[in-house]
Amino acid sequence: MGNLVGTFKEDFDAFLKDVTAQEEKGNKAAGTRARKASLDLEKKLKQFRKDSLAAAK
Repeated sequence: MGNLVGTFKEDFDAFLKDVTAQEEKGNKAAGTRARKASLDLEKKLKQFRKDSLAAAK
């Protein structure tokens, strides 16, 4: 589960960078990357939830 958290942090940092570029500079490509990253983050959060529930049992 620790590895999953580490990759989540890296992906979230990249997401924030792209969101900032989209908002501040109007960079459309950054918006596309941010949307793709949000889908990847969603998958990782779901996996974290599954792993966390399994560890709690």
